[in-house]
Amino acid sequence: MEDPLNLPEIWPSMVEVKNVRKNAKGWPIFEWVYKMAGMKFQGETDTVEYVKNAREVTESTKGIQSHFIFDYNDKGGKTEVVMAAEYTIPVPLVSKLAEGIVGKLNEQEAEVMLANLKARMEG
Repeated sequence: MEDPLNLPEIWPSMVEVKNVRKNAKGWPIFEWVYKMAGMKFQGETDTVEYVKNAREVTESTKGIQSHFIFDYNDKGGKTEVVMAAEYTIPVPLVSKLAEGIVGKLNEQEAEVMLANLKARMEG
């Protein structure tokens, strides 16, 4: 998770991560292409809080606006990952029906992403 270039490997709808660089605090900032409900969106994510092996908070203001929190908790030699996400569904997908469907799809996607992360780390 320290290297955003690994995200497409675990996040099913993350099509591409590119232009990874460091922000003023030395934390990752990167551009991405993400597929949601069959549509591709481009954006940029900045790391706004980072504590090695404990916490990472990112924000995207370009593309799909989002705020992600990943907390990594030591549980007797194992790591529990707790993820919280707030995001705005892009305008082309906003309708009450679409919002509900996309929300459910994104919840399922988060579960798959966390399962993929677990498999990668334990593999």
